[in-house]
Amino acid sequence: MPYFLPTAVTLENASQIEADGLANWSNLHEIDCLNLNHFDSSLLAVLLNWRKKILAEQGYFLILNTPPKLAVLARVYGVAELLDIPA
Repeated sequence: MPYFLPTAVTLENASQIEADGLANWSNLHEIDCLNLNHFDSSLLAVLLNWRKKILAEQGYFLILNTPPKLAVLARVYGVAELLDIPA
């Protein structure tokens, strides 16, 4: 079962979201953005941190239901390929 991101991930709650994801470690290899509708670049930092930890331990990291705005943001910051977010 994937880890579902909440509707909003911003600088104000990014640390809490990151901690919550790590607390749900067994689900963290698949991140579902289905509910996500408000976010900023701090989400990229959270995803990159999770990716680093997951790849070191579990072997794969996948982002599902990527919103178009997240794909654009990842391209602008140059991490789309690293996060395997389609162009």
